Amino acid sequence: MRPNVVARTLVSLTAAAGIAVGGVAFAAPSFAAPTASVQASDVSIQAVQNFGLSTAEAKKVQNWLHTYWGYTDTIDGQLGPNSWKAFQRNLKAYWGYTGAIDGDPGVNTIKALQRLLQNWGYTGAIDGDAGSGTKAAFKNFANGI
Repeated sequence: MRPNVVARTLVSLTAAAGIAVGGVAFAAPSFAAPTASVQASDVSIQAVQNFGLSTAEAKKVQNWLHTYWGYTDTIDGQLGPNSWKAFQRNLKAYWGYTGAIDGDPGVNTIKALQRLLQNWGYTGAIDGDAGSGTKAAFKNFANGI
């Protein structure tokens, strides 16, 4: 065998063995990515939950929330925490929501929403699961208000 064929073979075998044994375990510490620490207190509710609504439909809901339920944030078609706080005020007043006004559309918020949506074509169980029936009725609501 020629010398550089032997060298290439040895390098290939060494690399394959390194990958098989430990992946990047053979990498020098200077190549390792730094670790990051996140405190629970650093995390806030930022999720958008449109539950199947288009941006245009969510804007209709936000306009309704602005007119009747104290929503003062941007009408941007993104149902975020402030939209859901306003919605929870409505759900608390009329639809049996007993949770905190926290902007988190969890199971209890969805159950109250499902009670409201019975007037908009929802026929499923009041189970807190925003499935296809809930989403379809929510679209009816958004397009009918």
